[in-house]
Amino acid sequence: MATTEKATDLVPGKVTGATAGKEFDASLTKGDVFTSRDVEAFEVPTFKDEVWRFTPLKRLRGLHDGKGVEVTGSIELTVGDNDGNPVDGVSVENVATDDPRIGEAGEPRDRVQAQAFTSTDTATIVTVAKERELETPVVVKMTGPGEGKVAFAHTQIRVERFARAIVVLDQVGSGTIGENVEFIVDDGGYLEVITVQDWEDDAAHLAGHHLKVGRDARVRYTAASFGGELIRVSSDGHFTAPGGEIEMFGLYFADDGQHIEHRLLVDHDTPNCRSNIMYKGALQADKTSKLPDAHAVWVGDVLIRAAATGTDTYELNRNLILTDGARADSIPNLEIETGEIEGAGHASATGRFDDDQLFYFQARGIPEEVARRLVVRGFFGEVIAKISVKDVRERLAEYVEDELALVGV
Repeated sequence: MATTEKATDLVPGKVTGATAGKEFDASLTKGDVFTSRDVEAFEVPTFKDEVWRFTPLKRLRGLHDGKGVEVTGSIELTVGDNDGNPVDGVSVENVATDDPRIGEAGEPRDRVQAQAFTSTDTATIVTVAKERELETPVVVKMTGPGEGKVAFAHTQIRVERFARAIVVLDQVGSGTIGENVEFIVDDGGYLEVITVQDWEDDAAHLAGHHLKVGRDARVRYTAASFGGELIRVSSDGHFTAPGGEIEMFGLYFADDGQHIEHRLLVDHDTPNCRSNIMYKGALQADKTSKLPDAHAVWVGDVLIRAAATGTDTYELNRNLILTDGARADSIPNLEIETGEIEGAGHASATGRFDDDQLFYFQARGIPEEVARRLVVRGFFGEVIAKISVKDVRERLAEYVEDELALVGV
């Protein structure tokens, strides 16, 4: 009797069943996380699949089942300083996706990531030369293909040995976008990357972000999601040698009609590495709106393997529900296979305004509406303050103010 293997059952090479007779590039990564560049190696997602159960599949516009993957537009990508000028010490290459460097930080972990990988023939590699310390942020600006159009992209950011850089990945415009982004930091390097999803209201954006961190290297990664109808960003990080550090921060604000989902995986399989995760989100609804309820999803997975002695890690997610009619799902997961660690923990909370904080302000003569704004500013301020680029900090603070003004908070 013929059998049909699920992606989690497959091994590299030839397979039988649904993909019989087809040879493809597939592998089981450390931790038995299945990866492949072949779309058909993954089953079509359903709501019964754990990694898709919160995602509104009908709103993915066919990216998950092959019905909406015809490329009908293109993504415009520019790299430079704030004015678009070249940055000294930074090179930009357009290469074929079969370039041996592509996929170095991580391979597709789900069907949409595989679809994005195979639906584009070229990738952009942005490299910061070794031992260079950039004085100005590098802005990678991505503009969507336009309303009603579909496009895919693959971008790689490389920071060579002992180099230091700040990169802003600024994503704007309309359309349906699938992409993979790799962040590679070689030994002794430092990268601060801020990704801003500032899409128009019609946009659907599904992305796989892959982080690879070398010996004594450090990554500070911040994801800010405000625009778009649907955003789903899956971010995974791993270490190649001791002494590495990954910090992952995030902020998001969901209104009616928006689904914002962040899924994280930090794989500690190397001794003496550190990770710290902190994401904060707010949600609000308009009772008169006929759009779907605002929905935010955060899933944080941290795995400490038996070999990863000396690990220090912590993950935190907080969600603030500003009005009725909004929903937040928060799931922190921590798996520990060795007791020889420095520390490990996680925390999650979802709720409304802190009554004690509001009382404190009002007792000092501050009106309730103003007090609520101050509470929300403080809530997001902890994350925004960790961004070193002043222009980006001010821009995100402005987003928060604009969102609060929508419902008069």
